[in-house]
Amino acid sequence: MGTTSYPENLKEVLESIGAAGWRLNDIGAVEAGAGNISACMNWDVSDEIPKLFNTSREIDLPYPSPALVGYTILVTGSGCRLRQVGESPRDNLGAVVVHEGGLTATLHWRKKGNFSKPTSEFNSHLAVHQDQIAERGIPFHAVIHAQPPHLVLLSHIPEYQDTQVFNERVLRWEPETIVQLREGIGFLPFMIPGSNELMAANVENLREYQIVMWAKHGVMARSDTSPLRASDRIEYAETGAMYEYMNLTIGGRAAGLANEELGRVVNAFSVQTHLFK
Repeated sequence: MGTTSYPENLKEVLESIGAAGWRLNDIGAVEAGAGNISACMNWDVSDEIPKLFNTSREIDLPYPSPALVGYTILVTGSGCRLRQVGESPRDNLGAVVVHEGGLTATLHWRKKGNFSKPTSEFNSHLAVHQDQIAERGIPFHAVIHAQPPHLVLLSHIPEYQDTQVFNERVLRWEPETIVQLREGIGFLPFMIPGSNELMAANVENLREYQIVMWAKHGVMARSDTSPLRASDRIEYAETGAMYEYMNLTIGGRAAGLANEELGRVVNAFSVQTHLFK
């Protein structure tokens, strides 16, 4: 369930998804059935799947995924509450085993659980997994979509609707934020949730960033190591947005870390970033 190397078995993946779901719930980022998580792995879990899920059906994938052939994707269900995944993963997750060609798959789930179909954002999850794995050949990849309230609120403010400005305002409150979010936060203008337009823009931005802001909606974060690490990135960004919100409520009286000070942090910790040098 750690955050520095990817899990070695299905149990660790499930624990990490559960821990991520609980933490995102704690910070108010996944109200009711909002938010979704998926984890894609290339090791054989065929013996473990029947222990979790008792039914299956063949499905067409909502995004062509030839790089994911042979991978298994654990994904939260449409309307499932992330805070319940840790308590009962088999009731709130499905397992998607991608077939040859990457156009179809077998979906496994528990018939009497909360899961009936993958999240409505599954196309965006698949597109990011496909892009990252095709490019880098990684054996594991996790993606989270959540709706952290302070980040979403700031994205409604016109002057914040720019990647550079958004990063300057959100990353200036704690020295460790730039260490943890070295690429910063990508910013996308508002697009219809679940649309092909959002999916394509999201994939492109997640090549450069490990967390992307979907204006007036939420964020998506990715990790090569664990779902919990992806949720950490959301938490760091949301904490910065919370400080920015607090500063707005006192009339902007706090200065935050100056760019020169953040540059000193970058140099001291040898952070590989194009920001604040």
